[in-house]
Amino acid sequence: MASKPNRRIGLAITGASGAVYGLRVLEELLRLPATDVHLTVSASAAKVLRVEHGLKVDLDRFKPAALGVQGAKRAIYHHHEDIAAPLASGSFRLSALAIVPCSMGCAGKIAHGISGDLVERAADVMIKERRSLVVVPRETPLSAVHLENLLALARLGVTVLPAAPGFYGRPKKIGDMVDFVVARVLDHLGVEHRLGPRWGSRT
Repeated sequence: MASKPNRRIGLAITGASGAVYGLRVLEELLRLPATDVHLTVSASAAKVLRVEHGLKVDLDRFKPAALGVQGAKRAIYHHHEDIAAPLASGSFRLSALAIVPCSMGCAGKIAHGISGDLVERAADVMIKERRSLVVVPRETPLSAVHLENLLALARLGVTVLPAAPGFYGRPKKIGDMVDFVVARVLDHLGVEHRLGPRWGSRT
């Protein structure tokens, strides 16, 4: 009997502030058994990673360890300019894709079907194939243009999940607030986790 193929989940990190959200999502996805995690990082995201985390990421000679994430070597990396990568084709059958964080420039291009790089093309594929796409915008305040683009995405079936942590779990540190958002992302990717309390729970 042929073995069941691994589930494929994609993660794209773009140039909005809040790279920590993307890193934590990656860390959690890499813990999953029987799951192939496909990663792409935009050029702007590499700059944000350096500013916010002091990480020097060479996208042309990518070394997973540079991300400082446990188990990063398991990630299947695709250069953001590689439009011929598997993520660019609907026949690859990616189960779900999350863009964490998603810059407003990226959101705008996806909303209008503009595929200038692998991130945008992969998102376009998820929309046309009617598969799960989660975008995590991290911007404030939001202009009318931003809001219209996010509304357009929502109308296309995209899950728009702003990086807006809740406080009913009484977070004690920044990591707790980050994990609140990461937990919601994992929920919408169909991934089981134990990141923090749920509403109504006693734990």
